[in-house]
Amino acid sequence: MKVAIFGGSFNPPHVAHVLACTLVLSLEDVDALVIVPTYRHPFAKALEPFDDRVAMCGLAMGWLPGVEVSRVEEELGGESRTLRTVQHLRAVHPDWRLRLVIGADVLSEAPRWFGFDEIAALAPPIVLARAGVSAPETAGGAAGVALPEVSSTRIRALLAAGDLATGTRLLPRRVLDYIRERGLYGVAPGAP
Repeated sequence: MKVAIFGGSFNPPHVAHVLACTLVLSLEDVDALVIVPTYRHPFAKALEPFDDRVAMCGLAMGWLPGVEVSRVEEELGGESRTLRTVQHLRAVHPDWRLRLVIGADVLSEAPRWFGFDEIAALAPPIVLARAGVSAPETAGGAAGVALPEVSSTRIRALLAAGDLATGTRLLPRRVLDYIRERGLYGVAPGAP
């Protein structure tokens, strides 16, 4: 079985994440896509609770056929490391042929990743182009389509500033409803 792994903080998951899933499933030779939210960020970035991010990933992407949201990094515990996660998934699912989904913006950071060469050997990357970031010619087949410039960092700032109107254009509706209900990212619980 050919399985693409799409990891990230998903803090919060947004429309570009949904589009990334759709591109990978539509254009790449994969049977399934596993979303892997970070349990504990290796650079100690502040994250909303893991359970909330898993729930939001399910609301944003879990409804897509062939997509599964995994709690594997919680099961592994401690600091999240892509290499450890990929090694674990390969050991637990020896019948899976893994690919790792990354954005072209992340590709430039690859030399700083712990064990990136080994990650690439275990799960050859599918590189998705992002608006404003060029992807190398050798990137995966989906690289010819650029994802929009949407970032969780910008969304968090907008939500904290009370700009829910812009948030509605950058977040899946069900994710924004969840954020309002739970009072995440500085949004008052139940905010209109």
